[in-house]
Amino acid sequence: MKTVNPLKFMLMSSALCLTAMSSAMADSDQLMPIQTPQSYRQECAACHIAYPPGLLPQSSWRQMMGNLEDHYGTDASLDDETVKQLTLWLESQAGTYKRVAEAPPENRITRSKWFVRKHREIRPDVWRLDSVKSAANCAACHTGAERGSFDDDNLKFPAGLDSRSRRAWND
Repeated sequence: MKTVNPLKFMLMSSALCLTAMSSAMADSDQLMPIQTPQSYRQECAACHIAYPPGLLPQSSWRQMMGNLEDHYGTDASLDDETVKQLTLWLESQAGTYKRVAEAPPENRITRSKWFVRKHREIRPDVWRLDSVKSAANCAACHTGAERGSFDDDNLKFPAGLDSRSRRAWND
């Protein structure tokens, strides 16, 4: 019976672990899964960006997909097969990390604690600008929103933002 050198085993295990971590973290600022169903992009992005499923917990997606006939005041009904497919995919890709552990009020991403904290310095009138319209319009400021990238280094000023707000944004 062969014995394994403990040092060699530890080094090989560490190298394997680091390799796995680096590939998993390669797109860490990208929240949209690579294998996104076309029906998700087609159906959901018809009215708003296709939000990355990791922004909400499973329970939020389950409730949302179970009530598409009243999707925030709009009838977003889909055929049963598409609902089933998208619900399974959303639940499998839902956020499981601490910041999305609990469902936000009304299952709204913009009402989640982490969203409110990250946007606490945005004045309410900025959300009402014609170029923004609401806090749910991520693409108004986040240039990578369509790809699921919300990196603070890639922000743009929305049209109509006054100089006072621009200064506050840069602080």
